[in-house]
Amino acid sequence: MNENTTAGICEELTFAGFFKSHAKTLRNYLFYKFGNEEQAEDVTQEAFIKLWENCANVPPEKAKSFLYTVANNTSLNHVAHQKVVLEYSKKANPNAHDSQNPEFIMEEEQFKVKLQNAIAGLSEAQRSAFLLHRIDGKKYHEIAEILNISVKAVEKRIHGALQQLRKDIENIR
Repeated sequence: MNENTTAGICEELTFAGFFKSHAKTLRNYLFYKFGNEEQAEDVTQEAFIKLWENCANVPPEKAKSFLYTVANNTSLNHVAHQKVVLEYSKKANPNAHDSQNPEFIMEEEQFKVKLQNAIAGLSEAQRSAFLLHRIDGKKYHEIAEILNISVKAVEKRIHGALQQLRKDIENIR
């Protein structure tokens, strides 16, 4: 009797009947949830394919639950993938909507590289004080508390960092 229930959904006639009774409902569910008819059709097909591939492991009473879980997860993965693609396209071509001169964009990129290299060339003490002030927006007395030094020492480190950066990068003010 146990063999009969395991093979239940794997039998072609049983699977075909299950498909006929659940395919339209699943497709509609996915369409209402995600609003894309083609995606709903595709995911419905994928869910039934996964059910067929795993029919030996899915008891007939759990087949509907398995089907909806697979369909929902597949749709969510597709949505997450679309978000990644969108974010990548934004990052890969951030100036696509700008009408800036390509020469200006190239010079800007070169300047960023120079600045990053110059900041990396600062001593650890100067770099930490400089970045806490310029990037994190900390005030001198806050930096002094964080680094456990005096405010005068913070001033000296930031002043030294600015002098070094001016020397390393021409025309920075």
